[in-house]
Amino acid sequence: MAASLQDIQRRIASTKKTRQITSAMQMVSTAKLSQIQRHGGSYTVYAEALHDVVAHLATAHINNVSGTLLEHRDVEKVGFLVLSSDRGLVGGYNSTLLKELMSQITERQLRTDQVVILAVGGNGADFFKKRGFDVAYEYRGVSDVPTFNEVREIVKTVTTMYDNEVFDELIVGYQHYVSRISNEVHLEKMLPVSTDDLAESKDDTKLTADYEMEPSSEQILGVVLPQYAESLVYGAILDAKTAEHAASANAMSSATDNAKDIIDSLGLQYNRARQSAITTEITEITGGMAALN
Repeated sequence: MAASLQDIQRRIASTKKTRQITSAMQMVSTAKLSQIQRHGGSYTVYAEALHDVVAHLATAHINNVSGTLLEHRDVEKVGFLVLSSDRGLVGGYNSTLLKELMSQITERQLRTDQVVILAVGGNGADFFKKRGFDVAYEYRGVSDVPTFNEVREIVKTVTTMYDNEVFDELIVGYQHYVSRISNEVHLEKMLPVSTDDLAESKDDTKLTADYEMEPSSEQILGVVLPQYAESLVYGAILDAKTAEHAASANAMSSATDNAKDIIDSLGLQYNRARQSAITTEITEITGGMAALN
């Protein structure tokens, strides 16, 4: 019985240490979440302004999209930009995303040679490599609060590969941040840029005004449109990172709560075992005294 009590004590001590670690990780993830939310707020202002500019230019020249990111090509290969995490301890963040991506590939009846994977995050890269897909590009180690300068290589590579016809359509798959306790998978077609999405401007008056431009609006569109596509990719990376921090905080919160439940259960088990040991000792002492009498 003494050995059993010592074993329970060791398990309680070990679980308490685990709880301390998960609690600290939860606080770190929560701090990162707050930081990236502040950063994302300033980016949203820029993205909305750029959207309005591109929307005006694109709708004004809707019949002249040849050679731009608005031009639709025959789809022979589909690129999937997979935004996963590099590390674990994020609950179902990666598994849910990768399951949805595989479902999309199956539904569209795409063969392995018709799919080009661009993986941002180690989990996505490793997942598709194991299944024989062409991982044409991978990037690991995106910082917790990525800046545009940091991920410039990613967004430039994506648009360049599309321009070079490595793939004819780009689907970006990532976990969209809904709230601190909820994420949802988004699979969005980002290239070619959708004119329907551009037409949904918050201020329709911006799309009907007539401006004289120097150089021509076609030339301006040729410069601004790639920047818009890059902003979409960067926005998705920010959103995915925000969702990752939320998923990590939730996973560590659940782990901390589970550790507390285990400690309570082990404490109850320890008290019962100790009580049983004391009762046995009293019974033995009483029996010994009775034998002496």
